[in-house]
Amino acid sequence: MIESIFQVCNISTLAIKQLANRHLGIGFDQLISIEKGQEADFFCRIFNVDGSEAEQCGNGLRCVAKLVYDLGLTNNLTFTLQTKAGLFPVEIKSNSVVSISMGLPIFEPSKIPFITESQRPYYLLNLKYNDVKINVLSMGNPHAILEMPSSTLLAQENVAAEIAKHSAFPNGVNIGFIEIINRNTIRLRTFERGVGETYACGSNACAAVVSGIMNKSLDNKVKVELLLGTLEIEWGGVNEPVFMTGPANYVFEGFLKC
Repeated sequence: MIESIFQVCNISTLAIKQLANRHLGIGFDQLISIEKGQEADFFCRIFNVDGSEAEQCGNGLRCVAKLVYDLGLTNNLTFTLQTKAGLFPVEIKSNSVVSISMGLPIFEPSKIPFITESQRPYYLLNLKYNDVKINVLSMGNPHAILEMPSSTLLAQENVAAEIAKHSAFPNGVNIGFIEIINRNTIRLRTFERGVGETYACGSNACAAVVSGIMNKSLDNKVKVELLLGTLEIEWGGVNEPVFMTGPANYVFEGFLKC
């Protein structure tokens, strides 16, 4: 198993859409390859179900961290992972709980990227039938966050689809709809680039909490309730990294011909 990191596999030639199909393939939201790191202990490439390559995936990195530790690829409880978005320090806290430093949130529009005349606390995005108020930031990948009451949280597919294709986001965007339960708890519904709605998205959870803290709606440590689980997100404020903590569990393993 330890030699598995040195396997040769051309990801770009894999039929990712077919593999991702939950009826005809393995079924997944992202495909992640683990490679030997240069600046970090391990380097990860992340692919969406449509075959496009993503900068990073918070939940995916948490799973990678547990996997490399359980396989004995590292004996350290703290180590670093690297993606196209940069370096991510991780800590194995228990058999199933992993904490990751997700880095600093980015608000400068050109670095997200987000096309606008000037940087603002929030933006009004013009959609087909109305304008929506959004917070926009990057956690290594772009996010648009909208606060919604519970009565409308589950009826946002059309809004998400329109935002995802909006010209203001030249590289696309991950979209999060949040319902604030109290200052330490939110519910989150996520639509990811190249995927659609997902059960969970770690970077979107981070962006949602940062957005709520910037709006003065949330405290610095927040439980995020996702469709099939919860994450704990902590952020000390501007110029501080965001920390994400949550479980990672095996589903199954197999072999893939490359």
